[in-house]
Amino acid sequence: MVTLLNFAKKNIDNIITPFGQTDVLLLYAIIAEKLKKYLKDRELASKIWLPKGHVRYLLKRGSKLEPLYVEELVEAVDINFLEFRSKEEHLKDAKNDITDLQNKVWQYFLPRKLADFFYATNHENPGGEIDRIFFDIDRFRGMTAEQAQKSTRLFLETIREDNELNDLIGKVNPFTYWTGNSFHVFFFLEHPEPNSFYEKYFQYSKNDPERNFTGKWAKKVDQQVDFKVVGGHERQEDSISIDPSQTPSGKLSRVPLGSLHMDNPETVDGVSIPIAKKMLYDRSLTDKLVNYRPKDIIEKLDQLVKCLPEDFR
Repeated sequence: MVTLLNFAKKNIDNIITPFGQTDVLLLYAIIAEKLKKYLKDRELASKIWLPKGHVRYLLKRGSKLEPLYVEELVEAVDINFLEFRSKEEHLKDAKNDITDLQNKVWQYFLPRKLADFFYATNHENPGGEIDRIFFDIDRFRGMTAEQAQKSTRLFLETIREDNELNDLIGKVNPFTYWTGNSFHVFFFLEHPEPNSFYEKYFQYSKNDPERNFTGKWAKKVDQQVDFKVVGGHERQEDSISIDPSQTPSGKLSRVPLGSLHMDNPETVDGVSIPIAKKMLYDRSLTDKLVNYRPKDIIEKLDQLVKCLPEDFR
């Protein structure tokens, strides 16, 4: 039997248009197989881009639909399902010819539509416990990918050197990935903590920016660069922000490998890629990253998987 990966390799130039129609599920099912440990027990989500109308996209997530999990996505998608979706556009016309699980997957990833691939960072339970701390290194208008890279590298160095953090949660080994446009930084807690842990130690306060780690770290990075680095999620032109606000339960994060990054409903302008620590010291890194496309994920899949945290490979 031909596997999805072998099918994709034979049709590498059509990775998001199998059977002649746009369908992200070929790529995402292959990626999901590699992310089983990373996404285990996390509710999946998608951002489906709409080419026309006042609504730019639809957000499909486990707080609004029956939750979808990574094992279910892997199980549901096969070549026959992809071929069937190329011939049927609407679920209402197709649901009697596919399994209940395929029905559920269809609701999250529509045929003939491009979509980003997300998951619930710390589950779909607002106010619930957390075991992942997530920072978005966001670059606003006027800032380059190279500046985001430098900020991320210095931010990681600052985290590793912070003895107060080590005393609080033990040795930290941050994980970084390219979103398709900038960088995300994660570290993983040994034991779940209440949401108050995030609020006390990481939630950014504009009124008291140095009251916890996030503000202090942002200030230290800002002092080492010749551009502006700030904390929090408020958009500021000509700045890089270090934003932890997608950490709490009920918030979403892009998957670290293979998610499309969209410029508009018709244009893929990047793809998420895990980053090994030494790669951030490569001066040509962002020149390479901005040129990654979905087919590169398939061609370099084994190499990229090695950049995931060891416990999640």
